[in-house]
Amino acid sequence: MPPQIPSKPYKQYFFYGHRHRNPKQHRPTVYGGLFTNRQSLTPPNPDKPITPKPQPFHLRNWDPDRPFKQHSNLTPSPSEAFFSSALRLSPIARFIVDAFRKNQNQWGPPVISELNKLRRVTPDLVAEVLKASHRRDSNPILASKFFYWAGKQKGFHHNFASYNAFAYCLNRHNRFRAADQIPELMDSQGKPPSEKQFEILIRMHCDANRGLRVYYVYEKMKKFGVIPRVFLYNRILDALVKTGNMDLALSVYRDFQENGLVEENITFMILIKGLCKAGRVDEMLEFLGRMRANSCKPDVFAYTAMVKVLISEENLEGCLRVWDEMRADRVEPDVMAYGTLITGLCKVGWVQKAFELFQEMKGKRILIDRAIYGSLIEAFVQDEKVGLAFDLLKDLIDSGYRADLGIYDSLIKGLCNENQVDRAYKLFRVTIREDLKPDFGTVKPIMIQYVETRRMEDLWKLLSLLQKLELSMDDVLFKLMSLMVEEEDKISTALDVFRGLIDKGYGSVAIYNIVIGALHRHGQAKKALEIYNDMKSSNIEPDPSTYSIVVSCYVEVEQIQEACASHNKIVELGSVPSMAAYCSLSEGLFKICEIDAVMMLVRDCLANTESGPLEFKYALTILQACKSGKAEMVIDVLNEMVQQGCPVSAVAYSAIVSGMGKYGTIEGAKSVFLHLKESRQMREANCIVCEELLVEHMKKKTADLVRCGLKFFNLESKLKAKGSKLLSN
Repeated sequence: MPPQIPSKPYKQYFFYGHRHRNPKQHRPTVYGGLFTNRQSLTPPNPDKPITPKPQPFHLRNWDPDRPFKQHSNLTPSPSEAFFSSALRLSPIARFIVDAFRKNQNQWGPPVISELNKLRRVTPDLVAEVLKASHRRDSNPILASKFFYWAGKQKGFHHNFASYNAFAYCLNRHNRFRAADQIPELMDSQGKPPSEKQFEILIRMHCDANRGLRVYYVYEKMKKFGVIPRVFLYNRILDALVKTGNMDLALSVYRDFQENGLVEENITFMILIKGLCKAGRVDEMLEFLGRMRANSCKPDVFAYTAMVKVLISEENLEGCLRVWDEMRADRVEPDVMAYGTLITGLCKVGWVQKAFELFQEMKGKRILIDRAIYGSLIEAFVQDEKVGLAFDLLKDLIDSGYRADLGIYDSLIKGLCNENQVDRAYKLFRVTIREDLKPDFGTVKPIMIQYVETRRMEDLWKLLSLLQKLELSMDDVLFKLMSLMVEEEDKISTALDVFRGLIDKGYGSVAIYNIVIGALHRHGQAKKALEIYNDMKSSNIEPDPSTYSIVVSCYVEVEQIQEACASHNKIVELGSVPSMAAYCSLSEGLFKICEIDAVMMLVRDCLANTESGPLEFKYALTILQACKSGKAEMVIDVLNEMVQQGCPVSAVAYSAIVSGMGKYGTIEGAKSVFLHLKESRQMREANCIVCEELLVEHMKKKTADLVRCGLKFFNLESKLKAKGSKLLSN
């Protein structure tokens, strides 16, 4: 048994007390007695805010989802909505985007201080951030500043991904000119651009139809010694052809040949379609020969595309030449090729040639679709060959097709043109049995024919049938009356139809407005007012459009008080008179020397309409010039008014009378009128009338001033009493 070692006596001491322990690496030495190192703490002041000490930034402690955790139950704000769009980014990219957002997308020291918290930025991270700036309200200058800031970091070099992302970012914000300078930037930074960078720029310009910019980038490619692939050449040629730069496209094609590249089918077709669109058929045929020599014989789809382009340009002769080339190559046209050519021939009236191709299709037993039948039927109707059109209709039905509404509309129109309205009506009944839904275009020829032949009973029967078909009668009758009142010699017939419609209970405000407006337009204002009075006696209430027309009618028959009453009716209905009503009423008020009312009407018009008449705007300018009291300034405004193509009318005369009467003199106003007469902008009779109205206006103003003075001094009652006393004596 080993000897027991006696333990040392336990010496009590306090931790950090007066007894010292041996210092170690992680144990500091503390001196002092019992509790001698304690300090007295002052209580905190509640009025003084406690400012926390700034903590060092650690990216691992940054929580990008903090806004959504704090406000998870609230609707996200616009800034949070922007931040949510960056959720698919990496954490560091989200931190950079958030730094941009917090500083309102403006580059400055706050953004730089936030970015300096990062240890380093990689080119892929720069590309990721630039791709994220896709919103319209983002700042493209911020993206550029960030791109250049990243390039200045120690040991940083942009890669192709960051350059490409920068180009996309600039193009998104419509700064494509700056994007075109990226190849020079790459070259200056020791990164010569490859074909991929130029392809990106070319694709951007192609999508935006900027053909000249495409050629600019192509020239820059040649400067850097980059030879495009055949695919990129095709893209460049297509962009130049679509934007109408055919000569530039041919120059690019010459470079294509000099570089020793081999054309593809699409290369030839791009140039051929461009030459077809430009009408250069001979050059197009040369390219067809090159296609055959290069074993790129065009197929039926290529020939159909040529025909379609020539048809769109209405080059029928070139179209037939292409058709002959197709036959020379022994390429059998399909139904699409035949349909394209037949439809184009029918549109320009070459119906006989189109019918020959139609018979050729039948001889080859090619399936003929309904569109070809419809084009031929419409062309025959326009060529006044309705019999052949009906033969095609029979052939269409025998082939197992159902005629559509467009075919029936063409046939009905053709029958009515040949005065066969009864057959047209029977064909219209056929459309109803076929469960088609006829519209106004279907029945318009029948209704016009009934009106011209005075077959009113048949017209009423047709209208009742349309009502049973649940067509909008207001729309049908509105279009019918609008057609009938277009010509002045048909006004009497239109009135007969109008009275018949009223008797049959088809009257409406729209029909009344059409008739009243047509009568006024053709110089029958009194007749229009008679129709208006009949309208008021019926149960139909006029609308603001009616009152606007009636204002002009009343002015024309010199019933200015009634015109003013109609204007007030429009205001009571909460509407605004038409421009014609404003102009007519201003002329009428000028004739009865209501100058102040004219100027009130001018201000009311300009206040209630977005763009009032130019003469109304110049009227206020004339008033402003009159404040100087100089006739020369008013004459300058009138000369400018004439130079702008605005004739001097009653509104301008009213402004001269009102302004010179208030701010100038009668002699000044007369000198202005004399200038207008001498410059042949006013007839002598009108000059005399204006001078008389000027004198009368000044008399009215003087009388108003005297009356106001009598009221102010309370002398009006004394004068009335004195006048009555004199009358009694």
